[in-house]
Amino acid sequence: MRVVVDTNVFVSACLGEGAPAQVVRHCIEGLASPVMGAALYAEYEDVLSRQALFGRSRLDADERQELLDIFLARCSWIRVYFGWRPNLADEADNHLVELAVAAQASHIVTGNARHLKAGELQFPSIRILDPATFLSEWKL
Repeated sequence: MRVVVDTNVFVSACLGEGAPAQVVRHCIEGLASPVMGAALYAEYEDVLSRQALFGRSRLDADERQELLDIFLARCSWIRVYFGWRPNLADEADNHLVELAVAAQASHIVTGNARHLKAGELQFPSIRILDPATFLSEWKL
């Protein structure tokens, strides 16, 4: 199953928080197939460079970069050629839906499921789930 893993899930995994860490681990182990696009990659890089976010992280900066490198090696890289603009309240989240559509992903795993579900454009083939629900539904 192809999944878009939102940046907030990866950051939470770096902080050692339960379900997000399991989602990232399952992607690395090949139980889920993560997809990556240019906008999402740029967001990962930007957020991971914010040292203030990681004051209580179980991983130092080098370990976070290594985890990202391992995760990226498992990702299928997708080019987004068409902007759907689902008109989410947070414009910065539209790229997640566009990536999921372009990749024909079955899921977006995010800590902001409520916000992503509120778009004007709906894509019934894409499930938007928080990490714990994703894991429980797929018994990963």
